[in-house]
Amino acid sequence: MYLGLDLGTSGLKGVVIGDDHQIVASAVAELTVQRPGANASEQDPASWVAAIHQVMDQLKHRLDLKAIARIGLSGQMHGSVHLDASGRVLRPCMLWNDGRAVSQCQALMASGDDWLAHSGNLAMPGFTAPKVMWVREHEPAVFDQTAHILLPKDYLRYYLTGELATDPSDASGTLWLNPGTRAWDDLLLARAGVRREQLPQVLEGPDESGRVKAEVAAALGIQPIPVVAGGGDNACGALGLGMSESNQGFVSLGTSGVLFAVSDRHRPCPSQTVHAFAHAIPKTWHQMTVTLSAAQSLSWLASLVNRTVPDLLGALVASGKQRTPVVFLPYLNGERSPHNNPDARGLFFNLSSATDSLDMTLAVLEGVAFSMRDGQAALATAGSQIDQLTAIGGGSRSALWLQIIANVLGVDVHPLAGADQGAAVGAARLAMPDQAQAYPKAVTSAPKYPDAAARGYVDDKYRAYRALYPVCSQLGLVGQQSEHLR
Repeated sequence: MYLGLDLGTSGLKGVVIGDDHQIVASAVAELTVQRPGANASEQDPASWVAAIHQVMDQLKHRLDLKAIARIGLSGQMHGSVHLDASGRVLRPCMLWNDGRAVSQCQALMASGDDWLAHSGNLAMPGFTAPKVMWVREHEPAVFDQTAHILLPKDYLRYYLTGELATDPSDASGTLWLNPGTRAWDDLLLARAGVRREQLPQVLEGPDESGRVKAEVAAALGIQPIPVVAGGGDNACGALGLGMSESNQGFVSLGTSGVLFAVSDRHRPCPSQTVHAFAHAIPKTWHQMTVTLSAAQSLSWLASLVNRTVPDLLGALVASGKQRTPVVFLPYLNGERSPHNNPDARGLFFNLSSATDSLDMTLAVLEGVAFSMRDGQAALATAGSQIDQLTAIGGGSRSALWLQIIANVLGVDVHPLAGADQGAAVGAARLAMPDQAQAYPKAVTSAPKYPDAAARGYVDDKYRAYRALYPVCSQLGLVGQQSEHLR
């Protein structure tokens, strides 16, 4: 059996699979995010370690942990864990949705035209390199003590094995790695002011990176088994769905929203705010666009009106409401694709005294879908045409939301037939010793097809949606970072 650990923003998932790729057992431990200031988003790595023990404690009641042969790791990308020479954590990890490093991104983008030729990606505040530059400027004592910089899942590896390693898919989101060569790039390191010796070795996703230390293995109830390099959460999510071939794609409705497409080569397209990264398996790449507040937008609305998300969705379905004049911009924590603006903010437009929570709920679902339509257009410009999408993430449990996405994107959307454990399953698959055979495709249920009758309404609403951001920008209601960071 093989264990996949997926370190998400809201929780750590553990999934055990057998040689047939089927899930044997799963467990989850919840995590919280700290927001110490404007645009700040952090977690304490100690909470991740505690979460591993919670997950393993749950799993031990469902299977013999000593039967687990290998471990694969996945996790949220872009985080920056600073360690001193003794391995001590120096500060909380700045997360993927931390937006403080705007001026540092500006400096990187102004450093020379060859920056994009090596990175293949725009400098965005959520990425690792600008965050580390922010620490150097605002917390010099921390930076001066920093001997090692790790991504979140790679800190779990360090705890488990004592080894410093990462993989190309996760490292692509640092802006220190050239995704085309799948290796650290000296020009990028020099521009960001980071030394090569501060970074972990880069191994391909299925490669062994070390063994669980004896004392940690004993505490977790497992053998001192190998841990493979693993991959970033979206890359492993794709592998959990069996996606390793060009133009296969998925839509993820988690805290953030993602449109993901597999590619047979590195296809950078920074002009469209497309992330062009290495995949978690060798000689494969992927492109993706990101909506920073997807399911989080719905959770935010639910908390605002003192309801639960299931209550909001249930009431909307029961009402039969399918159209609303209200438009929502889902930029609660800034936005990546296509605006690349951490200072962008959310907006409800066209409210009236007749507006109710049903209108607002429907507008949120539509607004997230419209953001993904922006991403779809960017991917098309970058060379990825996706005819159908598999839907994953907590939001994919809503049949209504999937229908809206199918209508807005104009493609078939296939929900998973079973539980969504994608990234953890992908990590577990990377831990399997036989990588010669293709991963089995995920089993999906009845797809949602685009409703031709909704096309006129959808297109009109999308035009209104697209018009709002420039107007808000001209009025100074959102920052102007998108132009500065291009």
